[in-house]
Amino acid sequence: MRKKLESADQFLKTYNQVRALHKEISALSSKKPDDGINLFKLRFINQILTEANAVLKKEYIPIKGFQIFEEENLPTNSDVVLILSQYLACFSRQENDEDSFL
Repeated sequence: MRKKLESADQFLKTYNQVRALHKEISALSSKKPDDGINLFKLRFINQILTEANAVLKKEYIPIKGFQIFEEENLPTNSDVVLILSQYLACFSRQENDEDSFL
């Protein structure tokens, strides 16, 4: 039971972090969609995506073959919003599937 609670807590923590990132980067994207994300932000985004990939069950990972953004090819604001939107949709799907959530 305790492991299920810890798993649910980690799920909700990461889900909320992805939602917050999506909100912040969406604001940037609405002003300058084609501007590149700076390396500091990208490393933070990649850290959250790594956690999201660990929390989401395999069948809920949104994009096959995608793990994190490459630091050598900085994505644009709109690229990041697109990917975060996909992660949010998959978090919602997993959360709504009670058997998979806990």
